[in-house]
Amino acid sequence: MVDQCSNCATIGEIIYKVCCEAFEMARYIARRLLQAVPLLFLISLILFALMQTVGDPVATMGGRQPLDDADRIRLRCQLGLDQPILTQYVFWLIGNDWTILDTNCNGVIDEGDTYGRQRGVLRGDFGNSITDRRPVTTVIGEKVGNTLLLMVPAQALIIVIGIGIGIYSALYQYSLMDNVMTALSYIFQSMPIFLIALILVYTFSVNLGWLPPNGMFDPLGDRSFLDVLRHMILPVSALTLISVAGYSRYMRANMLEVLNADYVRTARAKGLPERDINLIHALKNASLPIVTLIGLDLGSLIAGAVVTESIFAWPGMGSLFLTALGRDDYPVLMGILMLTTVSVIVFQLLTDIAYTWLDPRIRY
Repeated sequence: MVDQCSNCATIGEIIYKVCCEAFEMARYIARRLLQAVPLLFLISLILFALMQTVGDPVATMGGRQPLDDADRIRLRCQLGLDQPILTQYVFWLIGNDWTILDTNCNGVIDEGDTYGRQRGVLRGDFGNSITDRRPVTTVIGEKVGNTLLLMVPAQALIIVIGIGIGIYSALYQYSLMDNVMTALSYIFQSMPIFLIALILVYTFSVNLGWLPPNGMFDPLGDRSFLDVLRHMILPVSALTLISVAGYSRYMRANMLEVLNADYVRTARAKGLPERDINLIHALKNASLPIVTLIGLDLGSLIAGAVVTESIFAWPGMGSLFLTALGRDDYPVLMGILMLTTVSVIVFQLLTDIAYTWLDPRIRY
């Protein structure tokens, strides 16, 4: 009977401890989300002000025939660009369906004018693209899947290969393989991404003819999964090569520092298996700085790789950003930048939560 009471007390203490930790974590997440609200507001305000300096969207709408002054004034009025910057920001944020606009563009509010149609970002309306007049969410939605299709496999390969090389180089310091990996890491890390991409295209597409040089699929093909996979190899390889070097160097340095720590030497003195020492004690503690790096990279995945997508003509977010920037399409630019900002904030929160699993001493 005494043993049963002791077991019940122990189970009750464990449940109470777990509930307390879950409550503290929920409080921390709620606090971070509340802190993100003014941060997003400030970032959006700064980005919106910077977008006004990009250029004049009306200047790119005339095609080969330049617009006269009357057409320019009328287009600016229809697009709402004649309003003060602060008014434009308010309309972008909360919409303009609550106020009557000068839809006739005659300079005065009369009976023919109507309420605005934009609902605002806070209600999920990022406005319409200036160049093709489609909703920004639709334009971005068509590209974000292509970017994730390219970036997620690349990031997975970067993490697995980079961490694996770093661990091997740390465990076999100054070996032949360590020296070779170190030399290759410095070479790839010092090369710009466009140079690596062009070398891959010249080698495997132009000379050998093994892989397609650009695009997401063959225009005359069946657009099958294998066709897309063949077109992914070169851009994914370029992204992997340029980033694996940094990850492997970070991991190697962290592992070497941890392997020389006192608690690792104590674990060896106790006779623990070397595999358990390396994978449980050393790797777990050496992963903390890498988790921060991974969190930053994962947050920016949705933004795509501007240079890589341009070289390989990959129809993703990076190409869309360059196109919108060239046409001064600030609604699309704002949509991409705000989506990236939210993604970075979310992944930073997930990174902080992962710290508590890697290092139980961290409490929030």
